[in-house]
Amino acid sequence: MDISDKQKRFLKVYKKKKILTLFFQIFIGVSFLVIWEILARCGIINAFITSYPSKIFLTIINLFKSGNLFYHIYVTLSEVIIAFIITGVISISVSIILYESEFLSKVMDPYLTIFNSLPKVALGPILIVWIGANKVSIICMAILISLIVSIQSIYVGLRNTNKNMIKILKSFKASEFDILTKVVIPSNYKNIVNTFKINIGLTMIGVVMGEFLTSKAGIGYLILYGSQVFNLTLVMAGIIILLILSIVLYSIINGIEKHLDY
Repeated sequence: MDISDKQKRFLKVYKKKKILTLFFQIFIGVSFLVIWEILARCGIINAFITSYPSKIFLTIINLFKSGNLFYHIYVTLSEVIIAFIITGVISISVSIILYESEFLSKVMDPYLTIFNSLPKVALGPILIVWIGANKVSIICMAILISLIVSIQSIYVGLRNTNKNMIKILKSFKASEFDILTKVVIPSNYKNIVNTFKINIGLTMIGVVMGEFLTSKAGIGYLILYGSQVFNLTLVMAGIIILLILSIVLYSIINGIEKHLDY
């Protein structure tokens, strides 16, 4: 199919804007690292407290050479993925149940609100006593932090489904199951994916918090160990690794969302 001159101009402008946006994103990031490096090396900021990019990079390289880097990444990543999947399954299931039962949703609403406002880290010591100082308690901590937010977000999306579409199906005597599977859930694909975008970050936070409380491996353990021995470079390296993992996981979910758009 031939493209008109107007469409060509639009595509050209769109590509320029995209390239310009990417350029400034990279430029801001690189400029920040360069300024950080210069200020630390010149003694303008305390390098012991803030470290500096080149030293952090060397620390990550040394972790890689020692064979510890990918082991710690594997531990944290496996905990994040397990907690993320469990949270996703439970949050979707509970949201559907609450959507189907208005009575149950009204009964549970205050409890969900109260539990969501509770600082979950306060439950950490209890989880350790109940479950033990192991991987399961870390995963449970991550689930507790992300679950209620996910349930509330998905449930609100389900409740706000286009009422006219539901009425049309009901006029054709469609069952509740058909309405749920043909309209309600498909209409909320993007809302569910957006919830998962938030959920992956909360799950990561939960896993790291769990590793702070009880762990002998993982990125959270590296950060905690670095702070205990006053190795702030190791702490910064752990934070950078977490940042990269978050970007990768977020990009995967973002890619799924773009696929749904087609």
